[in-house]
Amino acid sequence: MQTSSQNKQILLVGNPNVGKSTVFNLLCNKKQKTGNYAGVTVASHSGNYEYKGENVEVVDLPGSYSVYPTSEDEAIFSKFLIEEQQNYIGVVYILEALSIKRGLLLFQQIQDLGIPVLLIVNQIDQAERRGINIDLEQLSKELGVKVLQTNAKQNLGIDELREEIFKNNFTKSETVSFEIPLEQKGLVFKILSETKESNQYKIWTLLSSDTYIGKLETVKDQMNDDEVKCLVPKRLQTQETIRRYQSIDKIITKVLSKKPQFKELLTEKLDKILVHKVWGYLIFALILLVIFQSVFFLAEYPMNWISDFFLFLSTFANTHLPEGPINSLLANGIIPGIGGIMVFAPQIGILLYFLYLLEDSGYMARVIFLMDRFLRPFGLNGKSIVPLVSGTACAIPAIMSTRNIENVKERLITILVTPFMTCSARLPVYSIIIALIIPDEYFGGISYKALALMAMYILGFVTSLIASLILKKFIKNKGKSFLVMDLPTYKMPLFGYDFKLMLGKVWEFITGAGKIIFIVSILIWFFSYFGPKETPDQLVASDVKLEKSYLAKMGKSIEPAIAPLGYDWKMGVGILTSFVAREVFVGTMSTLYSLDDDAPEGKIIDKMRHDVKPNGEKVFNFATGISILFFYAFAMQCVSTLAVVYKETKSWKWTAAQLFGMSGLAYIASFIVYQLLK
Repeated sequence: MQTSSQNKQILLVGNPNVGKSTVFNLLCNKKQKTGNYAGVTVASHSGNYEYKGENVEVVDLPGSYSVYPTSEDEAIFSKFLIEEQQNYIGVVYILEALSIKRGLLLFQQIQDLGIPVLLIVNQIDQAERRGINIDLEQLSKELGVKVLQTNAKQNLGIDELREEIFKNNFTKSETVSFEIPLEQKGLVFKILSETKESNQYKIWTLLSSDTYIGKLETVKDQMNDDEVKCLVPKRLQTQETIRRYQSIDKIITKVLSKKPQFKELLTEKLDKILVHKVWGYLIFALILLVIFQSVFFLAEYPMNWISDFFLFLSTFANTHLPEGPINSLLANGIIPGIGGIMVFAPQIGILLYFLYLLEDSGYMARVIFLMDRFLRPFGLNGKSIVPLVSGTACAIPAIMSTRNIENVKERLITILVTPFMTCSARLPVYSIIIALIIPDEYFGGISYKALALMAMYILGFVTSLIASLILKKFIKNKGKSFLVMDLPTYKMPLFGYDFKLMLGKVWEFITGAGKIIFIVSILIWFFSYFGPKETPDQLVASDVKLEKSYLAKMGKSIEPAIAPLGYDWKMGVGILTSFVAREVFVGTMSTLYSLDDDAPEGKIIDKMRHDVKPNGEKVFNFATGISILFFYAFAMQCVSTLAVVYKETKSWKWTAAQLFGMSGLAYIASFIVYQLLK
């Protein structure tokens, strides 16, 4: 009888887009996001589950096609696989039924490294629909491993997988299926005899790798200069690939049979339209327009409910708490500040939910394919569209997903331009400004507000392309890249599961932004509640008018710098506080207008709408509103994004260039549009 104190670690391994992350989620009951394009998992993730008193740690490694890394995420995979071998008991290898030949290449490499393996064939139902029959018993015999059948999307075979892991049914091959080429065999055996290593294929991989796989330096110590010069890693890798596929082809003929398929499948029918060189782009634009229309239309009622709820809380606190600082802090500071950001949760949720459905269905892979030819003249490739589209949710995971881009130049350019994409933190700013300056009218059934929001997303995308074109001239690169990818079959999205993912992300946004807004609201309240003493005998001035507060004095000190953009001191304070995170602008404005005794009663947006300058002109007029939209479209106002840019580039130069370049562009663009429109 085993106890819960017993622990074991296993790895989940496979090509990109084979259902690996979905298996991980089902095994560990985790809520990790899965998508239907290569590179969703860009770093190793771990989770735990308990089965029959045994605690199992599951490490989900990034998808890879080979043990030879060509990108950052594949390097993570190779490094963990080789260096952590003493810590895990075996590899659960996931093979997609529709791409067995491609998947067996990496499987054989892992097997030849002497790593214990358990094989899963996933999504057999998809193969059967195409008339493909897989003899799992024969496959098990040919490979010499235990083979399980699963359908991760339908939670089939997961219990059997847990049982096999419990029984330690991982098979370690005693032989190497790959035969070392004759011209390198002498060198391999020479190194074997001079080192403690006993696995000849591991020596071969060290010779064949031109990036990272194991500790290459120790192998080079055993080689003379002529032997080192004669090594051409890419040529050795090509030799291995050709030989392995010759061997795999023989296995495929024994385990796979195909019935004649006369009926064109849904995937083929849809792809004639969705990846068409003209209709594909138009349909993608239409899908985006529907999403943006939904962001305003579907979110209207829940946004009003949330706004009314926080207005009630603020009024309740103001009525029932004794007059004084605590009353003011809660009723006019914290509650309006947090409510100002909470009200946009429905819009963020709707946007994220649609993105998850598009990823889950397989459509995002088509977007990569479509955009590859379009993006190449700008110094990017099709894979760059993944971080660019992901950047509409948050730039941080989007920048991390660039690890899937093999070409160093294209990866760096993608990192530097991704923050131009409209992230969910910009959405509250855009929504409140668009609501203030754009009339509630319709054009052909589409609201002007939806068109304005889509225009802001297009502006972010176009700016990222122009920036890419400029950076392409400055960032040098010797290599040339090609996009090679399999388009997955279309699948019915897991609507309930994607909804749970969306709720989790919205909650992360609320709690993350809420903590910042809470602190900022207290600071803003403090500096707006107190002011400088007006008479010599005054010790401190408290509960002063907003115009007389310390905050107003600080805001008015920067007013000369922001007045040419059309901003008053309140907007200046909002911009300064939002350098922590863009969405803080809305929370700051909510707090400031709640503290302003001269502002009319009601919702924050109504107070902002009716606010006027001393000359009677509206504070938030059309010119000022467009200026703010342009400022937040371009400004790098997110400390977390800057941190992840430095982490991924390891360069203060590029991080600083991005910060000052985007901030300078934001100021100049807002200045120009305001001066033209005022």
